[in-house]
Amino acid sequence: MRAIINMPPGLFDELTDHLLPPCGMREEAAFLFVKAQRLDDHVRFDVIETAKLAPGEFDSRSGDYLELADETRARLIKRAHDLGASLVEMHSHPFPFPAAFSLADRTGLKETVPHMWWRLKKRPYLAIVVAPGGFDALVWLDNPRVPRRLDGIIDGNRLLHPTNNSLGGWQ
Repeated sequence: MRAIINMPPGLFDELTDHLLPPCGMREEAAFLFVKAQRLDDHVRFDVIETAKLAPGEFDSRSGDYLELADETRARLIKRAHDLGASLVEMHSHPFPFPAAFSLADRTGLKETVPHMWWRLKKRPYLAIVVAPGGFDALVWLDNPRVPRRLDGIIDGNRLLHPTNNSLGGWQ
């Protein structure tokens, strides 16, 4: 089953500008609240709300690592619950390498996704990493321990494709 995120026109560029500010040296983060619509051969995640995180919403943040504050995580989960939505986490890698989830990202996702899956009543969870040259993405659609690739992001009339650098070797 294919998986697509559907965004209003210009939202991807707006999020990328937040995640990769000029001269930015630290990872940044944002979250999307999405509603899943399962169709015959694919699932479409429609963005209904966004949350761009500010510096005070992290416990720790550097060029290759970030950790949300407990209050931030709780607020995002509550908002997703109130909206009946899935969460899409987005963060940046501000260095000039191909977009892919790092080993630290993978370790964190293996812990975070099952928790989010439980807290959000088995709703899919998505993760996107944005780098200066593109993005990569994973989707946990039917199982919180087994990701699949995101097939693309529709931003207005543009279809954006992830690098798909991260799925291989996930285990």
